[in-house]
Amino acid sequence: MIWLLFAILTAFFESLKDVSSKQSLRSLDVYIVAWTANIFAVMFLLPFLLIAGIPKIESPFWIALFIGGTLNVISFTLYIRALQIADLSLTVPLVTLTPLFLLITSPLIVHENPTVADAIGIFLIVIGSYVLNLQERKNGYFAPLKALLKNKGSRFMLMVAFIWSITSNFDKVGVVNSSPLLWSTALYAYLAVGMFPIALFNSRHKFKQIVPNLKPLMLIGFFHAIAITFQMIAITYTLVTQVIAIKRMSALISVLFGHFLFHERGLRERLTGAAVMVFGVIVMTLF
Repeated sequence: MIWLLFAILTAFFESLKDVSSKQSLRSLDVYIVAWTANIFAVMFLLPFLLIAGIPKIESPFWIALFIGGTLNVISFTLYIRALQIADLSLTVPLVTLTPLFLLITSPLIVHENPTVADAIGIFLIVIGSYVLNLQERKNGYFAPLKALLKNKGSRFMLMVAFIWSITSNFDKVGVVNSSPLLWSTALYAYLAVGMFPIALFNSRHKFKQIVPNLKPLMLIGFFHAIAITFQMIAITYTLVTQVIAIKRMSALISVLFGHFLFHERGLRERLTGAAVMVFGVIVMTLF
């Protein structure tokens, strides 16, 4: 069960990454944060990779890097943007929908098939997403679901959840055909290169924000690097769906951080909704 420990550590550091990103986005440009987070992640990972040594790379690695890396450029940009424009406690729990989409993508890409427990977990995840916006219930039974689509940040995060259901499978292909450290480093290097023209086009006049804010930006990159490394180690021991499921426990931690650090409202509904979604994910994992 060593994979479970690494998956839980992934969830914890993923939540810290979200909190540090949200804090920085209060004053920094979204594209600058997204770009530099990947640069600093590579800087933290590279020394460990050099110490561990470069493993043998099989040809599927390069295909996985191109497809997964390109999709992650899109998803990470949407992810950071969602954190900027919407509450942490509303947007982050929506990534728990990734295991739902994985039920479709995993059989197609890595031939991992769902079970009856997965169907039960899906039902709980859907119920949890409804509860997240339960305060909208006064406007009708379908108002909480409509609220997900009305909120721009929520729409972005739903798109991220779907994209991650694809990239998570390519992560496993990349790791199996290299190593957890090499794949993590290569992926973030690809993201840093891929996001540079996006940052240059949208925020060329805001690059001056980087030097005065090196510490918070490096902190995001550090949490980013630690989380992805633990995730890649975990998926070498078990199914992609199981690791991503446990990783989504970060939603509960983020809801609490959102309330106590950023004074976000609706703690009861959002904590309950996130808890139900995480429980659904756990059902999918354990049974």
